[in-house]
Amino acid sequence: MTKTIYTINTTSGSYDLIINPFGKPFLEQNPDVDIRNITDDSLLVDTRAAGKVTENVKSRMLAYAKAAEASGADGVLITCTSVVDACEYIKENIGIPAINIAEPVAEMAVEHGGKIGIMGTLPTSPGAIQQMIDIYTAKTGKTADTVQVVVDGAFDVLSAGDRAKHDEMVCQALYKLAKEVDVIAFAQVSMSLLKHEEVSIPVLKIGNSGYERISNMAK
Repeated sequence: MTKTIYTINTTSGSYDLIINPFGKPFLEQNPDVDIRNITDDSLLVDTRAAGKVTENVKSRMLAYAKAAEASGADGVLITCTSVVDACEYIKENIGIPAINIAEPVAEMAVEHGGKIGIMGTLPTSPGAIQQMIDIYTAKTGKTADTVQVVVDGAFDVLSAGDRAKHDEMVCQALYKLAKEVDVIAFAQVSMSLLKHEEVSIPVLKIGNSGYERISNMAK
């Protein structure tokens, strides 16, 4: 029996950054899964403008999740880290599983132990990963020591089409942070295609693990 997963995406670049590099390969490897995608790029614009997830954004995202549920979805995958508050709200108000795509990465970072570096290219993203880490540590009784780094401006550079400059900016911060922590968690799926030199610690990237998690949770 086919499982139907709906993704909710908050950027106009969702096909280039998420759906094509991660969703399509997952479909090829899992013929029993069907993925359908909802995109509203105003959600991230409004979240960035407010510096947080507003009640209006939460309400709109819940409406998309409910529409997915009414359309026969077996699970919902939120692909934007910055809207973790909306994801938690959705979980409480629909009858099917829903997760943020970054949840497995946040949990893996905690399980690794030691000092966790959280890297983002949007100001809202590292705090969102921190929130997921806090939720997980509260459930498990584990502890986590974290440091957050924002590569300011890199997301806008990528959105403008300059991946080389984006990667240069992020790599510079990555190599510096790798000397200070025991594991690094990328805070956005938009960073997951980054090409970088090997570093001496694990670098956890968002993408495949989120698709796998929601597929396993789907009814």
